[in-house]
Amino acid sequence: ATKLSEAYIKITGPGMCEGYADGGSFCGIEQPVNYRVYFVAKFDATPVASGTWKDDKISSEKSATGPGTGAYFTFNVSAKKVINYKFAISYVSLANAKQNLAAENTTWNFTTTKNKAQAAWNKYLGKIEVSGGSADLTTQFYSHLYHALAHPNISNDVNGEYIGGDYKVHKTQGFDNYTSYSNWDTYRTQIQLMALVAPKEASDVVKSTVNFANASGGGLPRWVMASTETGIMQGDPTSIVIANAYAFGATDFDVKEALTVMRRGAEAPGTKSQDRLTRPQLEQYLEKGYCDASRSLEYTSADFAIGQFALQALDDKATYNKYLERSRWWKNLYDPSTKWLRSRNADGSWKGQNDDMREASYKSYFWMVPYNLKGIIDTIGGNEAADQRLDEYFEKLNANYHQEWFAAGNEPDFQVPWTYNWIGKPWKTQVLIRRIVKEQYSNRPMGLPGNDDLGAMGAWYVFANIGLFPVVPAQGGFSVNSPAFPLVKIHLKGNKVLTIKGGSEEKPYVTALTINNKNWNNPWIPLSEVKNGGVINFTLSAQPDKTWGTTAIQPSFK
Repeated sequence: ATKLSEAYIKITGPGMCEGYADGGSFCGIEQPVNYRVYFVAKFDATPVASGTWKDDKISSEKSATGPGTGAYFTFNVSAKKVINYKFAISYVSLANAKQNLAAENTTWNFTTTKNKAQAAWNKYLGKIEVSGGSADLTTQFYSHLYHALAHPNISNDVNGEYIGGDYKVHKTQGFDNYTSYSNWDTYRTQIQLMALVAPKEASDVVKSTVNFANASGGGLPRWVMASTETGIMQGDPTSIVIANAYAFGATDFDVKEALTVMRRGAEAPGTKSQDRLTRPQLEQYLEKGYCDASRSLEYTSADFAIGQFALQALDDKATYNKYLERSRWWKNLYDPSTKWLRSRNADGSWKGQNDDMREASYKSYFWMVPYNLKGIIDTIGGNEAADQRLDEYFEKLNANYHQEWFAAGNEPDFQVPWTYNWIGKPWKTQVLIRRIVKEQYSNRPMGLPGNDDLGAMGAWYVFANIGLFPVVPAQGGFSVNSPAFPLVKIHLKGNKVLTIKGGSEEKPYVTALTINNKNWNNPWIPLSEVKNGGVINFTLSAQPDKTWGTTAIQPSFK
């Protein structure tokens, strides 16, 4: 939540008002410049009285200034039973808010307005059609798909104007400008889903982010709200967002410019977005090959993503090789005496086992090498050692940040259930995902295991229930569990349709799988196999099949 630092409201005519509110201090962190939201509003009836208030004092004055202010309107409901009210906002100006209201909400008919909103949402919710599941599961699925697509948000007005990262007015040219990025959360799930079903919008998100970086000092932001980089969380998640968008089909942006911005933040200590460092501790990271543990692991994932993006988008092998080498620096955190990843001081000495682990335990962050899971597994002795460690970790599914078990609502844990696919025991992933969905999610007000975080959790739920999950950053492809719905249709770009058949809520175990009638004995499906549509057909059972998918090599980049 943000607190108000300034506010203003003015009654401008019968049943009309306008004003603004300044916000900031997101999650309690002070910002150097607050953002301003302008608004205009009007009723379709003439009030019999109006005025303003400030705190607990009501006034007949037509304007009020400061936090805790507002306006009131009194109506004769005997003369008019239903009073309609509409408003519009702008980050740029009152004039733009008025223009938005005139252009975007032209009618006073509530049903017409509601139907337009439903049609707009149905366009996107219809990108994934599910059928055959229970009413409860279907309601949850579309609620989560809605959450997954509710952010980021268009911030430009109908005339294209928006506030950029330099706090100045800019104008879009052929794209929509987006804000509200929770990239430490969303790089793991949401941007991949958006790129699959809304590639134009995902490409615009990348354009908006790169433009923000260039305007705000040259570095990529982590968590943008309105026109402010809050600097929330850690790592370099936006580099992974860009690489994931590209890998999953959102490619309509300047890839050279994007790579330039990504590399600047990863190579030049002191690079900032507004007053927030893009990569804190970068100087030590480059010199020593490590920094604080969870931050360092986020950086190695970002480095892997930058290298992959350079190769895929530009065939830049030199940059790819350079960043692939940097992605191996997770090994600098491995303590052979404990067989865990661990933070260390600049002089190389070890810190406490759970030191410098942001919003998770060291047991969560151990698996934070999703691009080289075989490497981390081999480091502790191979598949059986990893199997034992995973089984112990999943004894609980709802741990808090600092407990040593799985936390279904915590982003660093999102991909961990699929790790069984890397040790030849995919049936454990299949039943585990079904347990998480049934035990940690429900169709009730408290039916989430944590904060949705601007679509991150919603996208996790969507992927988990269609049987495909994007584990490896910057790699177009999916780790397989099993779908919960008998029939899923995903509408991809170019009017292609990917159909997934054979799902079941009660039968989690995969016994066979075909892709376009070709037998597929592998719990990894490259996007290239299905990006032009086709049919994935699952055969499921209530009993585990300990032969399917157990010998296939899973993607790991050493």
